[in-house]
Amino acid sequence: MSEAAGQTHAFQADVARLLHLMVHSVYSDRDIFLRELLSNAADACEKLRYEALADPALATAPFAIEIRIDKDAQTLAVEDNGIGMSEADLADALGTIARSGTRAFLERLSAEGREGAESPQGAGPNLDLIGQFGIGFYSAFMVADHVDVFTRRAGSHEAFHWRSDGKGSFSITPLPLADAPAHGTRVVLHLNEASKDYLEPGRIERIVREHSSALTAPIDLIESPGAEKRRLTDGSALWTKPKSAISEHEYTEFYRDLAGQFDEPALTAHWRAEGRHEYTVLAFVPGSRPLDLFDPARQGRAKLYVRHVLISDDADVLPRWLRFVRLVVDSADLPLNVSREMIQESPLFAAIKKGVANRLLQELTKLAESEPEKFATVWTNFGAVLKEGLYEDPEKRDPLFGLARFATSTHPDGGRSLKDYVAGLQTNQTAIYYLLGEDVKRLAASPQIEGFRARGVEVLLLPDPIDAFWVATAVGFDGKPFKSVTQGAADIKSIPLQKGEAEEPAPEEPPAARLAALFALMKQVLGESVADVRASDRLAESPACLVASDFGPDRRLERLLAEHGQLGAASKPILEVNGGHPLIRALVGLVGGPDKQKIEDIVWLLFDEARLMEGDKPADAPHFATRLTRILLEAASVATA
Repeated sequence: MSEAAGQTHAFQADVARLLHLMVHSVYSDRDIFLRELLSNAADACEKLRYEALADPALATAPFAIEIRIDKDAQTLAVEDNGIGMSEADLADALGTIARSGTRAFLERLSAEGREGAESPQGAGPNLDLIGQFGIGFYSAFMVADHVDVFTRRAGSHEAFHWRSDGKGSFSITPLPLADAPAHGTRVVLHLNEASKDYLEPGRIERIVREHSSALTAPIDLIESPGAEKRRLTDGSALWTKPKSAISEHEYTEFYRDLAGQFDEPALTAHWRAEGRHEYTVLAFVPGSRPLDLFDPARQGRAKLYVRHVLISDDADVLPRWLRFVRLVVDSADLPLNVSREMIQESPLFAAIKKGVANRLLQELTKLAESEPEKFATVWTNFGAVLKEGLYEDPEKRDPLFGLARFATSTHPDGGRSLKDYVAGLQTNQTAIYYLLGEDVKRLAASPQIEGFRARGVEVLLLPDPIDAFWVATAVGFDGKPFKSVTQGAADIKSIPLQKGEAEEPAPEEPPAARLAALFALMKQVLGESVADVRASDRLAESPACLVASDFGPDRRLERLLAEHGQLGAASKPILEVNGGHPLIRALVGLVGGPDKQKIEDIVWLLFDEARLMEGDKPADAPHFATRLTRILLEAASVATA
């Protein structure tokens, strides 16, 4: 067919089928219907407030939304005293799927050049409108067999009744003014059999508080015909109020409700971001550690609101290393997807995430500087989580380094910052030394740090699993690289001994040739269990220790990788020996003697002792026990001879 002969056709739709699919596919949570109706009611109040600025005759009593329960009639009604609808409004807004009355209102204001209509996405500083897509109302058909809408537009002398069963048709009939609101809209849901639980006041109250507690119009509940109304929300969310108008008690009560904890927050941060993107944040750092803090599946828990309507109570706003923070984010700029139940992956949302993380780091830094004792508690509870950011988020590494506090060989109780460490560097010290392990007390007693202690060199004691990963990827701090004391040569001879250590004569070592012979014999006895046996610079009191090679992973990191199946064959350690130790000097004297079994037993026991000092098990527990028994029996026989 030629282009000239072509025809244009409009798409046809089975409206009933389309409505059914929309109602039952867009929303996964039936409770959402009430949120949508309340959002529409809040929009109607906001529209009338704006119109009244130009026409004072429309000014009315304070805005409010009422929810009415009638168990006998099995109905649930939502009524507002907002702008209401004309017959044409009903036909357009409720008779055309996906046509939003709010969007049309904004477009009209924009066409008229009136203030507050800068963009279809937001309503500027003077309007707080929610609806965009024109489908939220139809969620009512998830719970209702049919819906009645009674409405009267403000300033009009006509009222109308809209009715539909949600199966493809609707009716609009005139409504006597006596049966209509003075102005505004009353939506009455005739609940279906599966939805009678929405006639329970407790459930309605829970939904309102969870999803709509921040709407700008107050919400009242009337539990039965003729009953007194009970206020559920006051039309003003805590985070929308100025900080000066909020007491510490109010902040604490809100935190406890948000976090589900009974402690007091260690840090409260409340701010409004302005400029290119505008949003409000109310965040809390808990005063105690949640029980599920280290659950691998645990994510940050942030409530995300868009124009005071809850969009998600588990939004991905926080990086995992801030997952202990409890917060609310409320934005007027974020775009909504059709269902409002998932956030669009938009550049704006990414900007909010980045801004929130940066601000929280600033608040934690201020706390560390102004209230170090309070920050010490925060670090004790959440330091292991914050250190995950050193590995997962290199861009935030510098501010996190400023926050980090460590236990060290000179301060085993903790509280040392990297700035403190660098300020205490010894002469000729060119690196920040660290020791990885599982327990600070065991690390503090490790033989690997004896030589460092003798020279006054501070060693970071790192007991958390994440430590093995961030130190492996961090370049350094203040120009000083991080260096493991259990990897490669210690290279600390150029650092002078402390005054008290230097005054004591060093233990006399056996001649180099005899030590070399001992090392060769030890290497032969241990065989494939070690890569090498060599003299140690890092030992001062212990006879031996195990270290990793210069080019392999740290011993602790290697064990962690092996435990999680991320490592093939483990590399062989190097056994370092303190040539001046009395046991080693005695062992040198046995080399070449007749008692080869005794030499082998001592060599293996030295190796297993080094493993035990690392928190590991003997290489061969039965043989370890046998060798130890032989040595103890010989010692006992000598003592009794």
